[in-house]
Amino acid sequence: MVETRIVPGKPAMILEGEKKYLIVTDLHLGFESSLGANEIFVGKNTTINETISEIKEIISDTKPDSLVLLGDVKSSIKSISKTEWNDVPLFFEEMNKIIDTILIPGNHDANIARLVPEKTSMISSTGFVLENVLLTHGHTMPSENFAHVDKIIMGHIHPVFFSEDSVLNGQRVWISIRADKQELFSSQKGEIEITIVPSFNKYIYATHKRHYKKSISPIIEKINVNSARIVTLDGSIIGDESVIENVI
Repeated sequence: MVETRIVPGKPAMILEGEKKYLIVTDLHLGFESSLGANEIFVGKNTTINETISEIKEIISDTKPDSLVLLGDVKSSIKSISKTEWNDVPLFFEEMNKIIDTILIPGNHDANIARLVPEKTSMISSTGFVLENVLLTHGHTMPSENFAHVDKIIMGHIHPVFFSEDSVLNGQRVWISIRADKQELFSSQKGEIEITIVPSFNKYIYATHKRHYKKSISPIIEKINVNSARIVTLDGSIIGDESVIENVI
């Protein structure tokens, strides 16, 4: 049985069974291009270097066997920006120096195969299974081939807690949901646990809900939430299913 735990203070998760996997999602490398179009500028190479440094630090601390990226490594959806041509290969080259890297493409990763070195394992966007856990980006519905799983770990949603009266307003959070399994897999009964991993990119959120564009997941749209836990990056539980609308 695979055991899961969050990395304290980080938008990253460890899965441990026969091997240990570090899970991160939604890097959105090259997002600076969209900011530049709106006349918002950040320092050249600032965010790519931050991302590489932070993930290397987590790898050093947790010592996983493999790094699994749950999609949206790049930021533009249909094209490849000039920034992405530089940043995405650089990221994979740096990761491949220290760890086996697996990419599950997300909806922003069109044409990313042109940027990914051969040493990186790129698999189907439908995801893959580790024992009882399905790892997927979250923008597609899992097929009945995955019906035996009892956990789904996904990204895509970019969960952020919105409450203007709270000091946590605008902070990235984890979401753990329990729902009826039959709502996703018609042949099954019982409950399934869905964990939504926070975006690794700390710049693509806002402190006012009306300015924040959330992604829509067919997995989340399909289910009714039986119960939920909302957890901060440092592991504090700050809410349940009653505040789910504040985060997704």
